[in-house]
Amino acid sequence: MQGLHEKAFTQASSEPDEAFWGRQELDSLMDMGARTAITALYRTALPVGGRTLDLMCGAMSHLPEDATFQEFIGLDVSRAALRANQALSSLVEQDLNMTPVLPFDDASFDGTLLCDGLAYLTKPQQVVEELFRVLRPGAPLIVSFSDKFVPAKAVAIWQALEPEDRVRFTSALMQRAGFGELDTGEVVPPEDLTAWQDTVRAVIGRRPVAG
Repeated sequence: MQGLHEKAFTQASSEPDEAFWGRQELDSLMDMGARTAITALYRTALPVGGRTLDLMCGAMSHLPEDATFQEFIGLDVSRAALRANQALSSLVEQDLNMTPVLPFDDASFDGTLLCDGLAYLTKPQQVVEELFRVLRPGAPLIVSFSDKFVPAKAVAIWQALEPEDRVRFTSALMQRAGFGELDTGEVVPPEDLTAWQDTVRAVIGRRPVAG
């Protein structure tokens, strides 16, 4: 990404992503409250009924139980996670840090999701540009994350930024890729719910509808 140090996107662990993530627990880093907040976000912002891509989906997609799609595709580096994700109608095993180009046609999705994955991308601008490419005009990209991450694989710049600056960084990536109508927000856990400790942050952008 232009203007950033060449080491901004280095990872502490040089182990290949496929091997590293293949050894990790399939459970999400987010607590139950944060997962519920993501589901609520999807209920209000994600179009249903069409073709949707969940990038770096892991074993959970956090969809509302009544959400139905023509096709719901998951892409992840971990085969075990893909197989465990019961929301998927089809799956793609791919290491985005090795191959950031998505194996999908231009303007072929009605919505795209990236939940708790941006922290681990060594070529985030290319991946966000690919998400822009595969979206139909007017369709959203919903990027969400909590404050937790895996230090061995989260890139240096993500670890160096404060949570609010991660939102600005995400917004900058999306703006450079061409996304418009950016909307940002966060959900802070209520003080009286001990099972919910993770703040959830999100950035939503849409591929503009041509003139």
